[in-house]
Amino acid sequence: MKIDSIDKQILTILQQDAQITNVELAKRVGISPPSMLERVKRLEKNGIIKRYVAIVDPMKISKGVFAMVSVSLLAHQLSSVDRFTKIIKKLDEVLECYHVAGEEDFILKVAVSSIEEYEKFILSKLTKINGVNKINTKFVLSTVKYNTKIKIE
Repeated sequence: MKIDSIDKQILTILQQDAQITNVELAKRVGISPPSMLERVKRLEKNGIIKRYVAIVDPMKISKGVFAMVSVSLLAHQLSSVDRFTKIIKKLDEVLECYHVAGEEDFILKVAVSSIEEYEKFILSKLTKINGVNKINTKFVLSTVKYNTKIKIE
């Protein structure tokens, strides 16, 4: 699907405020509300807009301890990777999981309420995954930059 300048404006605005009304969005972009609705539906249908979410303040829901966790597997066969990723997708503590090149195989972003909860997560969940060889944890002291908006050019 080709994205034109109007689509880019729509995506930029929606990344800032997904609750904007169709009428207001159309007004800001300079097209009619029916045309706007068609464009947004097309962007959704083609998977460019994947979903709409509310961004929650982790501190206000007692999940303010973040860890960046690198994981190395014993074996690098497709079956090992598939088994690991299938289990990781089910763990609520894991916000993000990246399969990476380099010394580690995966990098996880984990959110918990305390160091004790993290210890429980490591001991009762992560180390129990068959094939995990090495785990390295770095705790986040503060967030310097956090952005969900991707610049659209």
